Amino acid sequence: MAMQERKLPMGKIEPNTGKYFVNCALGGIIGPTHTSVTPLDLVKCRRQVDPKIYTSNISAWRSIFAKEGLRGVFFGWSPTFIGYSFQGAGKYGFYEYFKYLYGDQMFPNMNRTVVYLGASASAEFLADMALCPFEAIKVRMQTTLPPYAQTMREGWSKIVAQEGFGGLYKGLYPLWARQIPYTMTKFATFEETVNAIYKTLGKPKESCSGLQQTGISFLGGYIAGIFCAIVSHPADVMVSKLNADRQAGESAMKAVSRIYGNIGFSGLWNGLPVRIVMLGTLTGFQWLIYDSFKVFLGLPTTGGH
Repeated sequence: MAMQERKLPMGKIEPNTGKYFVNCALGGIIGPTHTSVTPLDLVKCRRQVDPKIYTSNISAWRSIFAKEGLRGVFFGWSPTFIGYSFQGAGKYGFYEYFKYLYGDQMFPNMNRTVVYLGASASAEFLADMALCPFEAIKVRMQTTLPPYAQTMREGWSKIVAQEGFGGLYKGLYPLWARQIPYTMTKFATFEETVNAIYKTLGKPKESCSGLQQTGISFLGGYIAGIFCAIVSHPADVMVSKLNADRQAGESAMKAVSRIYGNIGFSGLWNGLPVRIVMLGTLTGFQWLIYDSFKVFLGLPTTGGH
């Protein structure tokens, strides 16, 4: 069954055109949701690397604020903002493109869930290449005490000077291992959850107001975020560990084996509760902002068809 969108009033933007995909990419940039949860991300990363560093998230924020003020609580926001803006553009823009390419052009009779999974995996593969250097800087800034660098520019310069440009990409494979399953879960779960919500309501998406549609997008996104957190958490822990504790000249596989030997299976789940809260909220607001932007442009929201 072809994956064509039901046609709603599209204004001057025709669906599945270059202009449409560019605007979808723009919609992926404008929601700086990762930056807003930097305090959660900061504590999560530090507790992943050292589970004994703080007794709780509240005590962590109190300790950081007492020593460093508000800047300390939001430490690492700049590489987070830039990196995830690039990633958001690639993730959403390429997802819409690959969903159209795979679902309408190449495999029109393919099961829709398989199309969602394939499109999201392809989009994330490309988006992570833009994210990786900034993720490397962010993790080093947040997980080392005293910090590896105080600013994004300093972090970039130090990594390149010490390890060459490749040092910015040494976490790419673990990043793919974390982000591709995460994004496949995020997009496929979101699409199917939204479809299920509309079926439960017993009315088509077109009969719902823009406000109702974006509210459904938020709910679908929050549910998808919970699944994403669980699926991708072990790889997320390993990315933090690799960027903070990979020895000079050590291969990725050797480093993963050594780190796993130190932390064990249970260590891969350090910080999961806070990540569930973080990603549920994050993913919910990402879809809310993204689909609100599409409504603003006169485009249909995602899913529900």
